[in-house]
Amino acid sequence: MKQLLLALASGFLFVLGWPTYGFPLLLFFAFVPLLLLEHNIRHSDVKRKGLKVFGLSYLSFFIWNALTTSWLIYASPFGAAFAVFVNSALMAMLLLIYHKLAKRSSLNRSLLFLVTLWISFEKLHLGWEFSWPWLNLGNGFSEYITWIQWYEYTGTFGGTLWVLLLNVFVFKTVLRFQKEQSKALIKPFVLKFAAFVLIPIGISTVIYANYSHEGDTVNVIVLQPNIDPYSEKYDMSNLKMAEIFTELSNTKITDSTDFILAPETVFAQSVKLRQFERSLLKNTLDQYVNKYPNINLLTGMSFIDVIRDESKVRSETNQYNATTWYDDYNSAILINSSDSVQYYNKSKLVVGIENFPYQHVLKPLIGDAMIDLGGTVAMKTTQDYRGVLTSSNNKFKAAPIICYESVYGEFVTGYVRNEANFLAIITNDAWWNDTQGHKQHLSLARLRAIETRRDIARSANTGISAIINARGDITSRIAYDQKGALSGQLITNDKLTFYVIAGDYIARISIFIMLFVFLIGFYRKKRQTL
Repeated sequence: MKQLLLALASGFLFVLGWPTYGFPLLLFFAFVPLLLLEHNIRHSDVKRKGLKVFGLSYLSFFIWNALTTSWLIYASPFGAAFAVFVNSALMAMLLLIYHKLAKRSSLNRSLLFLVTLWISFEKLHLGWEFSWPWLNLGNGFSEYITWIQWYEYTGTFGGTLWVLLLNVFVFKTVLRFQKEQSKALIKPFVLKFAAFVLIPIGISTVIYANYSHEGDTVNVIVLQPNIDPYSEKYDMSNLKMAEIFTELSNTKITDSTDFILAPETVFAQSVKLRQFERSLLKNTLDQYVNKYPNINLLTGMSFIDVIRDESKVRSETNQYNATTWYDDYNSAILINSSDSVQYYNKSKLVVGIENFPYQHVLKPLIGDAMIDLGGTVAMKTTQDYRGVLTSSNNKFKAAPIICYESVYGEFVTGYVRNEANFLAIITNDAWWNDTQGHKQHLSLARLRAIETRRDIARSANTGISAIINARGDITSRIAYDQKGALSGQLITNDKLTFYVIAGDYIARISIFIMLFVFLIGFYRKKRQTL
């Protein structure tokens, strides 16, 4: 019963520390009950110790995953179940691996292994085909931006390292207290813990209070059409949506407006890519631009590209029949007074909705269940570089970040290294209804502002559209389930932060250390541990 209570305690500490409702200070204690139960099991006489460690830690992580991300069920019940069950199992597996090494190694070495193993896992979660980094620990501070202004140097892995090191410190202190039973340990523990928490916060607060940058002013309008994707959006013609686009834009547009942002796939009826520039929709949008020659329209669009040459078929290409294939794009486009349209194709795809991971293995087993959303079964096609969309006067370079891509820190730095001087996030958060999903998604965007020191304009179909400054402050917004347009000003920035230059270096160092400690731990004589 004691071990069960410890497992429950860890699970709920993670939940209560998570944005957007939680208090992240609790994350500094969330691993401690798990580490204590593992320690107790390892030093007990029970059988099947590894199975017990895995089962109890799975319970903890299942509580965390289920209570913070179960809103996925509104978009895909299968995808939600898969994400919760599999992600919980992967996290529990880390505790099991730590348990196996801890039996053969010293306390300090095994804890070092756990810290670097967890960071390595988070890095894996950013890059493999089952990518789901929503619960990476560094994301937990997204509502407390005054605590983490130093993310411009570390990215979110700095936050993950902070959480893990504090948990290790608390855990070791608890073990020492259990052994010595001395109240004299309490005061130095409180002082050290306060220092480990308050010094980074203090440094961040100073950075926050003194941060500023100089650049050109971008006058933007972000649109929030508030179209229900389940009942309206995909039944509405693109020309009808163009009318709504014009109606909303006209409520805020002035002669000084530089950019108008419309959400992801706001033009949802798929257009043949090679015919778009001759289409009636393109002509309609061009007519609007001609009225305001300085305007740049950045909007989401669904494209398909029909392929009849089998040599051009890629792994992401969908097959229509024996002789015809097609690429299905979730794109951002920029239309302005220049002659050509600029394109960017979404490249970080939502697992189980836009992407079928390891389909050669899984598709024979489960069919198209992983990408069956509203009767549509199609893989999205991506691109391998972070395209930047440039204004007609060449002064403004927008990073066209589409929806889920805004969760990936190092991925977003690719736009900035390609000279983006502000970030434009276009998204459709209506799939998750009025849950934590759209709130967390907005909150995570604030981390990208800090990491890159770029202002953000965020256009959501049904979510929360917002203007976010380079410190991560939300300066204005349109509330959920509201239709409207929001005007605001961004300041461009051409300077590169250390994180933009170095990327996820903390994770790369951790992978090296983890492998080194693993080899030492498993290929040397077993020793007596604490």
